[in-house]
Amino acid sequence: MEQIPENNEQQTAVWVLVRDIAVLQVKLVVDGLRDLILVPASLVAGLVSLVKTTDGQPGSEFYRLVGIGKRSERWINLFGAIRNAPPEVVEEAHFGSADIDDIVSKVETFVVDEYKRGGVTAQARDSIHQAMEKMRRRGPKPPP
Repeated sequence: MEQIPENNEQQTAVWVLVRDIAVLQVKLVVDGLRDLILVPASLVAGLVSLVKTTDGQPGSEFYRLVGIGKRSERWINLFGAIRNAPPEVVEEAHFGSADIDDIVSKVETFVVDEYKRGGVTAQARDSIHQAMEKMRRRGPKPPP
């Protein structure tokens, strides 16, 4: 029986890549299942937090769920295989340094500016406030 050379860097690199491909597939499935669960769970937790608003402070259920999601994101470590990338691989900056939170912030600023100018968003804001008020009225009543 022929033994596999132990010090063959090319063969080792190929096996590392094969392993990283397989592990990424497993991680993608786990991440997708997590997201599939988080979509309805975050909506329910958000609604519960809104309904549990007392003295102008919403309940903490939504943010507790966000914390669990953040911990699971670190645990899954979806793109951890980058540590095995060759040195010449440079992280491409197609998106620059901005993330989705930055984009949402810019959109939010635009919407607020439109609202201040009396744009269409004022109607949307009133509708959201009315819907939230209806949810609060249906929720449990605070003790007297």
